[in-house]
Amino acid sequence: MPHPQILALGEALLEFNAAAEGSLADAAAFHLGFGGDTSNMVIAARRSGASAGYLTRVGDDAFGRALLRLWESEGVDVRHVTGEPGGSTGIYFVTRHGEGRHAFTYRRAGSPASRLSPGDVPEEAVAGARLLHLSGITQAISASACDAAFHAIDVARRSGTLVSYDPNYRPALWPPERARAVVLRTAELADVVLPNLEEGRLLTGLDEPREVLAAFARRGPSIVVLKMGADGVLLGTGGQVTHVPAHPVTAVDATGAGDTFDGAFAARLLDGDSPLQAAGYAVVAAALTTTGPGAVGPIPHLHTVLAEGSPTWRGGGRRGD
Repeated sequence: MPHPQILALGEALLEFNAAAEGSLADAAAFHLGFGGDTSNMVIAARRSGASAGYLTRVGDDAFGRALLRLWESEGVDVRHVTGEPGGSTGIYFVTRHGEGRHAFTYRRAGSPASRLSPGDVPEEAVAGARLLHLSGITQAISASACDAAFHAIDVARRSGTLVSYDPNYRPALWPPERARAVVLRTAELADVVLPNLEEGRLLTGLDEPREVLAAFARRGPSIVVLKMGADGVLLGTGGQVTHVPAHPVTAVDATGAGDTFDGAFAARLLDGDSPLQAAGYAVVAAALTTTGPGAVGPIPHLHTVLAEGSPTWRGGGRRGD
């Protein structure tokens, strides 16, 4: 069986999304869903036409089995998903507090994924993939998971596999000094870096978007995409910076939009699109993800995104120094 084009390493969780606005204590009903940034990424990549596999650990509990069913139904390669006997798969709760405001409560301490280690990394699969995707969250959940991420990067670089990296900085998970050191070092080792503007500002100490992008670009990746939500993205590649505007939608829930961008961008890049064309496609995919609740359900399929159209795919966008 051939290796998938994309292999992501990280943690997946079960999502409990409150059915009505209010605090977690007042929530009477929840919609069950799925989350985890790298899991969202591989599902988005699959729905955009790429073959994708996932490397993680889950419990042998009902939540772990539900995640396995999800990935199998999406066509995600699960050969490197380990079921941990007695392990408790991580979960999180989402509550809404007014328009556009969400709160997240996690129960993930000691999860099987936090026990990822370099020994879990399938070197042949990393070497056989065209792109390895990693996240700062994976590096933050434990020292051993961080070591696993760096080991996978080392294998990828030795094998000619592209490395895609989303810092996905969560201040609650690790001290800012360690986060900054790990993220910036990883950016030096990656080919594609995909920060959002808020975390980019926190990690670089800079404010202006083009300066934030330039700070990451100086680390050496060939492509930097700065995700700016409703303001679209800045794409930096080949010494050029291009603004790709957001796709207009009526947003309901932005959960997982950045992860969808990552997966859609990778899928189109591997299919032969230029970075600008891939970014134009991915901003549409990310926007469509916000039109429904939850992280996974609204992720669009290739035909849906193509039906929306985008001038960027035909070489649009605004270039500047």
